[in-house]
Amino acid sequence: MPAYTRGTSNNIIVGAAAFFLCDTTLNANVFSTYAFVSTESYKSTLSANANWENVGYTMNGLELQFQPDFGEVAVDQVLDVAKLYKQGMQVNVATAFAEATLENLLYALAFPDDELSGTKTTSAGRRLNLSAGELGECPVERGIAAVGPGTGDCDDSGNVERVYVGYRALSIENVTVAAKRDEPSMFEVSFRLLPEDNSGAYGKIVDRTHTAS
Repeated sequence: MPAYTRGTSNNIIVGAAAFFLCDTTLNANVFSTYAFVSTESYKSTLSANANWENVGYTMNGLELQFQPDFGEVAVDQVLDVAKLYKQGMQVNVATAFAEATLENLLYALAFPDDELSGTKTTSAGRRLNLSAGELGECPVERGIAAVGPGTGDCDDSGNVERVYVGYRALSIENVTVAAKRDEPSMFEVSFRLLPEDNSGAYGKIVDRTHTAS
């Protein structure tokens, strides 16, 4: 019988995650396309890939919320329900983009890439077209990934990190754009995750160790 221990402090996670968005949706083979590299953090792997965009600074961290929906079966002989059965599921990811760029606003509003054009160095400037869209228009889905601290012993020979990946993410909540005297302009965004077609999975959470110094 193993001896009693109070707990393992190395399994306590503290710290924010770096947040990335992909131009396209992903699938269950995501790690064969964007493979882990043992000698570098996954943040470096994604930063070097043109399909991924780092949103930069975030506020209020990253929140991954699972919302199961259960139905109830009531019977005459029991005052409470006799059985619960799962009849639905929702998964949401919430964060706040602290860098108020038009690119981040495009992601927060789930607009297609062609709504953003121009450059700030020209007289016409960088422009985001605030279009209402068209009837029957397909919503814009993107893949998301976040890389933060993980569980385990972080010593000189290795570094631990936790990788969160969502295959199909769609921004569905209200987005506020504000300019205030005493508060930074940021975009609070909530992504609804949808299961991908082949596996029915929303994504993955991976704890890994890399050897980069």
